[in-house]
Amino acid sequence: MKKKVSIIVPMYFEEDVVNECYKRLSSTLNNLKEYYYEIVCVNDGSQDKTLDILEELAQNDDNLKVISFSRNFGHQAAVTAGLKYATGDAIVIIDADLQDPPELIPEMLNLWEQGYEVIYGKRKSRAGESPFKLLSAKMFYKTLNALSDVEIPKDTGDFRLVDRKVVDTINEMPEHNKFLRGLFSWVGYKQIPYEYERKERFAGKTKYPLRKMLRLASDGIISFSNKPLKIVGGLGVFSIFISFALLVYALLSYIFKLNDLSAGWTSLMIGITFFAGVQLLSLRIISEYIGRIYDETKQRPQYIIKKKINID
Repeated sequence: MKKKVSIIVPMYFEEDVVNECYKRLSSTLNNLKEYYYEIVCVNDGSQDKTLDILEELAQNDDNLKVISFSRNFGHQAAVTAGLKYATGDAIVIIDADLQDPPELIPEMLNLWEQGYEVIYGKRKSRAGESPFKLLSAKMFYKTLNALSDVEIPKDTGDFRLVDRKVVDTINEMPEHNKFLRGLFSWVGYKQIPYEYERKERFAGKTKYPLRKMLRLASDGIISFSNKPLKIVGGLGVFSIFISFALLVYALLSYIFKLNDLSAGWTSLMIGITFFAGVQLLSLRIISEYIGRIYDETKQRPQYIIKKKINID
């Protein structure tokens, strides 16, 4: 009996690439005679012509399924929605910009048929990206793995093929602010990297500027580690040690007349600003964790679907 492969494609302001993305995905999947397939495109609140183009394509192809959000909820929410509605035995997550070539899907399916349950794309090179982007990506993974309790493979993104049982496991997790590449590592199963050359964007601009990269890093660290809270505790111990050392110095100076303490305005202000900075930094870290708890207690949906096309 034929197996089914689902392709999840999150889209946000991708009117320049929709047609080419659909064309290359359809061409690749139509050549896989041993599989049924579906393409699940998730429009993440785009305000351009992305949805109009998807609707037109879906009218002529029942294999193309479209989910459209009521507003922009973010890339991870779009992928999460795709995972919920995908019905395939194997599920591929791929971006619309064609930096991850659709033509690699057959080779990933071959690895899946060999028994691997998570095949994650690992970039050997990243064409068309600035030195700053490459450096920030490198620092992202180093920081993430230094603080995270789960090893997340470096030079990977969301491009991967996962087995149905893995998707079912992810779908059962009720948490908000999902960091999916971390969750896919956390669940385990039989995993293998698939190395490839990442291409330049076909068109358009990146949807992950520095601000969003920092937010993604924050999601990953807070979702998979309590080490920042331990760092706060370490800063507290360090502050107490410094304070005790200053107290000893002040007592010795008073007893042995080593220094005129009334002239220590500069050192006093340095000490006050240093400890104030430590306290504010600690509060910032703690507030991130409290904020996540607050988000979970509200029980709001991770996304709102405005329209579905070719989905029962």
